[in-house]
Amino acid sequence: MGELLYQGKVKQVWSTEDPEVLEFRYTDQISVYDQIIPSLIPRKGESLNRTTCHWFDLVEAEGVCDTHLLEMSAPDRCLAKRFEVIKEPGGIPRDMENVFVPLEVICRHHLAGSGWQRYAKGEVGVEEFGFESGTQIEEGCKLPEPYLEVSTKFESFDRLLEREEALEISNLTEAEFDSILQAVLKIDAIIEREAGKRGLIHVDGKKEFALGPGRKPVLVDSFGTLDEDRWWDDETYANGQIVSLSKEFVREHYIAIGHHKALYDARFEGSTEPPIPALPQSMIDKTAELYSSMFERLTGIEF
Repeated sequence: MGELLYQGKVKQVWSTEDPEVLEFRYTDQISVYDQIIPSLIPRKGESLNRTTCHWFDLVEAEGVCDTHLLEMSAPDRCLAKRFEVIKEPGGIPRDMENVFVPLEVICRHHLAGSGWQRYAKGEVGVEEFGFESGTQIEEGCKLPEPYLEVSTKFESFDRLLEREEALEISNLTEAEFDSILQAVLKIDAIIEREAGKRGLIHVDGKKEFALGPGRKPVLVDSFGTLDEDRWWDDETYANGQIVSLSKEFVREHYIAIGHHKALYDARFEGSTEPPIPALPQSMIDKTAELYSSMFERLTGIEF
């Protein structure tokens, strides 16, 4: 029996008998607004694990880069290579191998979420996202080219980084940093190609890396799932409507019952946060159906 090394909101990382190998376990828990809902979603963990393992296999098969995946050990679990984690900014020696890169890389293909919010608030112009000056854009528009952002990994809140600070925090060379960015673009090209076959638009998503032997990029953690990436339906998008294939309707439920307002009022005032209520059975069923149907649309494999 291994030792629990990390307890996330929906994922656990366990040690194994081999000190170089970790076991990732995906739970059936679901969270919104950084609160874990006291309701389990049947087979949600299996959906996440099998989806991310599917993408890891494709990335390896197409020779984009190495990955941490060793094998899927159960429907909701996988075995992965272990990497050293150094949280001190700039603390990774330049010659160190098999170490986690303390950065998160976001790749945007459509302007949505926080990217759109930055534009809407006037913090950045259209040129930032590759449009010509003076271009009129709207939320959800397709970007001229994939847009890469890099954020922190070990701070209280994710923070976008300029290239120079990202290099300082990670102590990567320019070439090592660029090799990670190039890997992300190639990975997303695979995702876009495969998901596009089944009527999905890959809007954006995040990825994490380690440095393996020879300090080459190794893709780690999870990606290409409902929890890390944003997906829209292609047919409705073509007709001018954005249908978000995510747990957004779960968030909307908590807005409708007043929990969202009560929670953020408490956070603003610094008072005790109200516990999040359980989901009604109808919402549990709807969410379970989303995770199973999206597994099939993302992978082309029967759930």
